[in-house]
Amino acid sequence: MYADENVIKIKHEVLYEVAKLAFEGKLQEKKEELPFELIPGPTPKFRCCIYKEREIIRQRVLLAEGETLYGNDEKNVIQVIHSACEDCPISSYTVTENCQNCIGKACINACKFGAISAGRHRSHIDPQKCKECGRCEQACPYNAIAHLKRPCRFSCPVNAITYDEHGISVIDEEKCIRCGKCIHSCPFGAIGSKTSIVEVIEALKSDKKVYAMAAPATEGQFGTNITMKSWKKAMRDVGFNGFIEVGLGGDMTAAYEAEEWAEAYKEGKKKVTSCCPAFVNMVRRHYPELADNISTTVSPMCAVSRMIKASDPEAVTVFIGPCIAKKSEVADQAIEGNADYVLTYSEIRAIMRAKNITLEASDTSYQEASIYGKRFGNSGGVTEAVLQSLKERGEDIDAKVCRANGAEECKKFLLLMKVGKLPEDFIEGMVCDGGCVGGPSSFSDKASSKRIRDDMLSKADDRKILENLGNYRMETFSMHRE
Repeated sequence: MYADENVIKIKHEVLYEVAKLAFEGKLQEKKEELPFELIPGPTPKFRCCIYKEREIIRQRVLLAEGETLYGNDEKNVIQVIHSACEDCPISSYTVTENCQNCIGKACINACKFGAISAGRHRSHIDPQKCKECGRCEQACPYNAIAHLKRPCRFSCPVNAITYDEHGISVIDEEKCIRCGKCIHSCPFGAIGSKTSIVEVIEALKSDKKVYAMAAPATEGQFGTNITMKSWKKAMRDVGFNGFIEVGLGGDMTAAYEAEEWAEAYKEGKKKVTSCCPAFVNMVRRHYPELADNISTTVSPMCAVSRMIKASDPEAVTVFIGPCIAKKSEVADQAIEGNADYVLTYSEIRAIMRAKNITLEASDTSYQEASIYGKRFGNSGGVTEAVLQSLKERGEDIDAKVCRANGAEECKKFLLLMKVGKLPEDFIEGMVCDGGCVGGPSSFSDKASSKRIRDDMLSKADDRKILENLGNYRMETFSMHRE
């Protein structure tokens, strides 16, 4: 994560102010005043002028309302804030002070596009002509040409980011997998995601029953004593009618995916998991030949949402977690009965702050899921849960599973499957390093949250998956994508 405290502070302040005004019913009336309240002036704090700072605030308010910015793709939950992106250097290659303005002019001779010219003190690269081929950097004997890696572009695992003629980042809709890595890599806070804060608040203020569903990765994010019971109380205080931990959905997914794996294994077919929406997007957009290999079992988020709606079809379900791609699962994949809205931790905390609600320390007595469902948030957790479910079912198959941890491993193993050289039978794909616990909108760093999480899970009830599911009427809803 590269986003510094200033970027995060601005983002959180905007979310809080929008949430507060939404609860008061004054958002449309007061939102134009927010840029002036947050950036009072007369001197700028971070940018060249207060006018640019205020424009960035205006764009962040629009994102908080779930709006599309400029001419960006309206389908994509990830959006580029142009006024913030303008501060990034246009050219990827620049001549440093190491340049000796030598007679040989190796850099000029190496350039095939006439982008380099001799200056008085050192060579100069014309960003309008530069094709970023890197020949000049390789040719310079003094290593005086540096390759400036724009964080957003180089954090993207699928090369979905390019630049326009003004140097503004452009996200390719056909390539983007909505993983959100670019959002928190940008030190200017120039990329953000649409939020559902306003819609969720309006639902909470309505007569509808609204349910909160917390991702398995939630445990361990907020300290040793912030448990699912802590979240259950806080969500009740916010105004939600109910709260369920999505680890229960992990149990449901594991049980049904075990059936699917067993059938596929016996037929000699290979499968990939469907729990990580960024991974599903990666398969469909970059390895379309493998789309039929995606498991038809729904994600844990969708499973819990369908369970709630089976009892109350008018219920509004809200998923809470560290994942940006979950917003895409709701908006793009359009799966029947899925969650209505997705909130990241910063977004739900803005709602809590607007209501003056905090997470309170609690014990671990509230548990909906087995230990396997809870571990869905870890890389390898899906595999362990499915294998355990196969074991509980008495399925005697020697399934080999490839645990793809992070985007690079996902791409590598999908390529092997594509060319028919994957030795394993199944791929568990997690685009975020470490699994959901390393999600782009995690509250704490991956190492400390994993340590706390592992300690918490070691104290959880050691329930069997199928025994745990015996408490729920799963025959009332489907567990397959429709």
